[in-house]
Amino acid sequence: MEFDLSDEQAMLQDSVHRFLLDAGGLERTRAFMAKGETRAVDLADGLAQLGVTGLLIGEEHGGSGLSLLDAALVAEVMGRHVAPTAFIGTAVMAPLAIQRGGSRAQRDQWLPRLATGKVVAGVAVSEFTGGREGASVVRRNGRLTGRALFPVDFEADVYVVADRDGGLGLVAANAPGLTRTRLITIDVTRPTGELTFDNVEAEPLEAASPGLIRNLIDAGRVMYAADTLGAAQEMLDRSVAYATERKQFGRPIGSFQAVKHMCAEMAAALEPCRALVWYAGYALDTLPDEASLTACHAKAHLSEVGTMVARTATEVHGGMGFTDLVGLHYWFKRIGFNRQMLGGPQRVREEAAALALAS
Repeated sequence: MEFDLSDEQAMLQDSVHRFLLDAGGLERTRAFMAKGETRAVDLADGLAQLGVTGLLIGEEHGGSGLSLLDAALVAEVMGRHVAPTAFIGTAVMAPLAIQRGGSRAQRDQWLPRLATGKVVAGVAVSEFTGGREGASVVRRNGRLTGRALFPVDFEADVYVVADRDGGLGLVAANAPGLTRTRLITIDVTRPTGELTFDNVEAEPLEAASPGLIRNLIDAGRVMYAADTLGAAQEMLDRSVAYATERKQFGRPIGSFQAVKHMCAEMAAALEPCRALVWYAGYALDTLPDEASLTACHAKAHLSEVGTMVARTATEVHGGMGFTDLVGLHYWFKRIGFNRQMLGGPQRVREEAAALALAS
């Protein structure tokens, strides 16, 4: 069986890649940090014009109606460029929640706005990905009370919020009683924080269920795995380029056996990950019985491989690897952030073990 990308999928990745390069690449990310921006509006608008925000949304609502594998391919490019813009929550998890759990009126109201990028949607599902003590969201009489930590795409206009009973509700960012507190994390490209609800009105997604929340988490985990894949691949490519240019004792450092081994180990560990991520994205749409398990495998394995590549790539660059001039720390921190979002490797492997035993 041959499993490869179609010409259309390759063109999709290339289009997003070229746009992010033209938008400034790493320098755009540096500017995002230096200016203290919460949203990169130019990137968001450009990606919306490319159709990225409407990838998963049906054509009847102004989207492209593509697959979750296509979304994973875009996530890979976003990680490669450490793009400081919302994607996983607003273009993947939120559209899935509304399409599968919302009423017809809710789909008609929200999906066209998400597809055109007019609305940024965050997703808070910490209830089901390892919520901390005292951080819980309870729904009573259509209103939410409690705390949700680390929502995906924190700087949003509306949030899809999971409650303790397995329901989902839509909450406007300016809803009375909602307090948003930005938290400091290692990754400046992805603002995140805490949502505190004090009897906040939430519009329920009536068809929501714990099973739907599971689908959202699976999709989010595959997207984070794909993002890590892209970030790690970029760190490897930069390491190889540096090793062929940097000279010591009159010869490129890439000619030294130790450096060769470091680059070879990164490449050998990373190459199988691409097939794993692609298969996990494919399973989300076409193999529902395997989707959760493959999502867990992809998230956990990429978290570990990404961490190894980030560390080794920094070592290949020597003392320069820690400087802002080279900029490796952007990818290093992105990989570290991805590792913990929606469950760290240990928790995700525990879930995988439980799923394997249950099957």
